[in-house]
Amino acid sequence: MTFQAISSILRRLADPAIATQSQRFFKTGKGEYSEGDQFLGIRVPVLREQAKKFENTPLTAVQELLESPFHEERLCALLILVRKFTKGNPEEQTRIYTLYLKDTQYINNWDLVDLSAYHIVGPYLENRDRRPLHKLAQSKSLWKRRIAIISTFHFIRNNQFEETLAISEQLLNDSEDLIHKAVGWMLREIGKRDLATEEAFLKQHYKQMPRTMLRYAIEKFPEPKRQKYLKGFI
Repeated sequence: MTFQAISSILRRLADPAIATQSQRFFKTGKGEYSEGDQFLGIRVPVLREQAKKFENTPLTAVQELLESPFHEERLCALLILVRKFTKGNPEEQTRIYTLYLKDTQYINNWDLVDLSAYHIVGPYLENRDRRPLHKLAQSKSLWKRRIAIISTFHFIRNNQFEETLAISEQLLNDSEDLIHKAVGWMLREIGKRDLATEEAFLKQHYKQMPRTMLRYAIEKFPEPKRQKYLKGFI
């Protein structure tokens, strides 16, 4: 499949009503985090089905799709990359990882990050130097910082928590709400597997955490304990 062929198929699936809803949902207005993003109006399950059909597309064509001005074309490209990475040999995985980090400017919304980072970046760095994650966490780009923390979900799922905790500490004073939510989410995921580890981190840092980060991290706690954290009584 070529980029033009995939794009033509996707645009036939477009729904203007869904596109209008998506533009509001993903904050595309002036000054909002996704200012100017364009939508075709295609739901994620439909894009997943299309990505299955396109998974043998050459990487050059997938890159063209990833660099599209349309959000759903970029998401479809990422879903294809995830499928290719999962089935690829080490050389193919390196090419996909390299492309992913080269084109982070197009991975520029929370859903694009969340549906791809821990399937590509996390697994690639499983047995490698993980300093690229810390470099991403220091970026001025909101989306690179989100990639950094969400990529660690791969490690969490394998009961490896050190990287998540280290990057969470880097991002404690981040100014962006979407980072607060992502860090809180990852801390909550640690807690599902090892509550003592999550609480040890929280007890050290919860008073300086942004409120949203804390709320996400303690969302599943029993209500009395949750209130103690919120009121600073731990």
